[in-house]
Amino acid sequence: MKKVFRVPVMFMAGVLALGLAAPVSSKPLLKMEVDCKYGGEIKSIEAVDPLTVKFTFCYADPAFPAKAAFSAFDIHSEAQLKKSGGGGDMLNNPIGTGPYKLAKWDHGNEIDLVANENYRGPAPKMKNVVIKWNSEASARWNELQAGTIDGMSNVATGDFAAIQGNPEFKLYPVPSTNLSYLGINNRVKPFDNIKVRQAIAHAIDKKRIVENFYPTGTTIADQFMPPSIFGYTPDSKKNEYNLDMAKQLMKDSGVTLPIKTKLSYRDVVRGYLPQPGVVAQDLQAQLKQIGIEADINVMESGAYLDAASAGKLELHLLGWGADYPDATNFLDYHFGKGASEQFGDKDPKLTDLLSKAAQLSDPAQRLALYKQANDEIADFVPMVPLANGCSAVAFKASVTGAYASSFSAIRLALLGNPGSDKLVWMQNAEPISLYANDETDGETLFVCEQINEALLSFKPGGGEVQAGLAKEWSASPDLTVWTFKLVDGVKFSDGTPLTANDVVASWTAAWDAASPLHKGRTGAFDYFSSLFGGFLNPPPKPTASK
Repeated sequence: MKKVFRVPVMFMAGVLALGLAAPVSSKPLLKMEVDCKYGGEIKSIEAVDPLTVKFTFCYADPAFPAKAAFSAFDIHSEAQLKKSGGGGDMLNNPIGTGPYKLAKWDHGNEIDLVANENYRGPAPKMKNVVIKWNSEASARWNELQAGTIDGMSNVATGDFAAIQGNPEFKLYPVPSTNLSYLGINNRVKPFDNIKVRQAIAHAIDKKRIVENFYPTGTTIADQFMPPSIFGYTPDSKKNEYNLDMAKQLMKDSGVTLPIKTKLSYRDVVRGYLPQPGVVAQDLQAQLKQIGIEADINVMESGAYLDAASAGKLELHLLGWGADYPDATNFLDYHFGKGASEQFGDKDPKLTDLLSKAAQLSDPAQRLALYKQANDEIADFVPMVPLANGCSAVAFKASVTGAYASSFSAIRLALLGNPGSDKLVWMQNAEPISLYANDETDGETLFVCEQINEALLSFKPGGGEVQAGLAKEWSASPDLTVWTFKLVDGVKFSDGTPLTANDVVASWTAAWDAASPLHKGRTGAFDYFSSLFGGFLNPPPKPTASK
């Protein structure tokens, strides 16, 4: 018997009341099917009929609904994908099914969104939304106080109290579902020496970092995921701060000191890293105590993420915020067989554990494997977890419907701004592109989620999976076949109807690395490769210089 998940009746009643009809398509239905010998998770994606899509996997995937709700798997127009060749307008002028559509992108200045008149749901509270950016939290707070913006991301650590004490504004704490870490590339000598990596793990005083540079509520990270995520195992091995042990490990490694290297970071504030510059400087000082002399290297955000993904950085300061509440989002993305080159060569033992855990439907069995995986990460040391950051967003008190979100972007369409004809939001940085499927940057995904939608979605402010472009979904008993029924009458912002072919085209553009539509901005499609075991027809892997 299949497990069937349906959208709440109230939502369906609203759709039926609109009198929407199923789109009619004379196009042949798309299907992509391969032999599982290629090594990835997906076996086939098929448009069964114009409103039904079926995914067949090579093995079970209990986390698939959560993945299908994530904006990295947004559904795009097949026509635009083909017309743009998978790039071009996909990056700068997307056609979506969401509540807003792009009116103008004034690069370097702002993005203007306007209500999508073809949106199937309730009209956005505000017809116009302006998205601005500034890398300085203090500057964003000044703009909010001046009344030039209505809401802001990532409040500075020192401004929490000021906002909470001012009745004109309201602070919305973001639940801690993130992690900051010091990444180590094991393809760069001497970091290929495991004792050097272990020495680094014991040399970092995380408590000092958290107490000095993070807001109240932040916790010290001891695993590569916060305690709020399924897969965290409290009894796993921890690399505690012990400077004497670190120095001994460095001595035992046999490497010549001092080690000259670079510590790279991007000057972008995140909930997991509210003060990247000073944290980098503190890490620099701590590493020097064990003979590592690291020059600090500040990079532009997009170039930094691309370099990290390609394995071109030595030591690097980065982090991760949960996209959905499952260990696969943290562990598979970073350490699974389809993961990027960020940490260098993969650990086969760890990769095998993650592959097995991802395929099990029993939570207890999965946790037993994640216990082993978390222990192995502590031994292999591809990185050093630092902090689970406490963060917050802030709005004018007059803004209605405001909230904070952990697993997806704030839906600006739900917010009202009495007395104004628009809502102005300020975030940390400009989007890198507007094609979420080939990006991993938070600012990019935030804007994309206002324009595009995925098959499923997350309940605003939480991690509960709910309907999106699909009104209903079902799974076979072994969780290898997932079927989605699309909402009737959905249209893209250009007026063309959404069909199952658009779903197949959107997913296969990322899946098949040999497809002419597998272009995007970089062609990396990191989320797809990491969360679905790799690409079909994968390109040669890049090699980082030693």
